[in-house]
Amino acid sequence: MMARWLPHPVLSLCLLGVWLLLVNDFSAGHWLLGAFLGWSIPLLTRVFWVQPPRLVRPLKLVPFLLLILGDIVVANLQVAWRILGPLSRLRPAFVEVPLDIEDELALTILASIVTMTPGTVSADISDDRRTLLVHGLDIDDEAALVASIKQRYEAPLKEIFACSTT
Repeated sequence: MMARWLPHPVLSLCLLGVWLLLVNDFSAGHWLLGAFLGWSIPLLTRVFWVQPPRLVRPLKLVPFLLLILGDIVVANLQVAWRILGPLSRLRPAFVEVPLDIEDELALTILASIVTMTPGTVSADISDDRRTLLVHGLDIDDEAALVASIKQRYEAPLKEIFACSTT
């Protein structure tokens, strides 16, 4: 019942705090207005919030985050090396990655990971949510990039979350 009237209590408290800091006035009226905004904004926007998938293996999340951080560091070095070299060696390309994950939040996390890794950018996702279009800075083997994304990022996401797959 409380979730119906206060769908995101932490967000409500943050909105109250931000309101008080923005107006720089801690009078009772601003506390009341901030509490009203903190209650009404999440309530009015709850239809736009994605339901997070259920965490199945939360302990696998830590090694997965470390893998992502390591990939970001290595990719930064690789991109710097390629950019500082002759630009004619670069082979930019768009690659379509077929997706097995159907959950919206997991898809968003996957697309964000691909974008955060230097040298690749998530450019688009198909209307049926089955294909992710990725732009790579230097692609010599499209199949290897697809296999890498699916093995390194999509497979762990399917393990960590209870994602429906095809």
